[in-house]
Amino acid sequence: MTDDLDRIMAVMTAAFDPYWGEAWTRRQVADSLLMPHTHYYLADWTGAVPVDEAPAAGFALVRAAPGEEELLLIGVAPEARGRGVGSALLRQLAAAAELRGADRIFLEMRANNPVENLYRRHGYWPIGRRHDYYRLADGTRLDAITFACSIGPADFADDE
Repeated sequence: MTDDLDRIMAVMTAAFDPYWGEAWTRRQVADSLLMPHTHYYLADWTGAVPVDEAPAAGFALVRAAPGEEELLLIGVAPEARGRGVGSALLRQLAAAAELRGADRIFLEMRANNPVENLYRRHGYWPIGRRHDYYRLADGTRLDAITFACSIGPADFADDE
């Protein structure tokens, strides 16, 4: 897992702008992966699972609960965006969640996050809002939006 943790953190460093304060520390990721029912997924620049020591272009961290899963964090390296890596990760997550018996996936994101378009293309829709939930380094407050997606025999978009 140490090699995969290194790959996750390499993407984390590249993918998350410090202004938004969304990146997790190495310790936070490692601790989350020690918890039961927490999983991660990796994708290379083609969207496939990286082979051997190949670097990752994206990752997703997920927590499973009976009948549902929560996407905790997803990141794609800037140079890999627009190549289907995020879509590949969402498909991996949905397929694995369905095998574990989940029928819904939840996630929460800050308002104004451009990744919302990707989520919507994969069947995620807003179901709740927490006003002024996120606080940025400059003091700006942003709402958190909760999304849900039903999974099962639905087709997931191939494009990112």
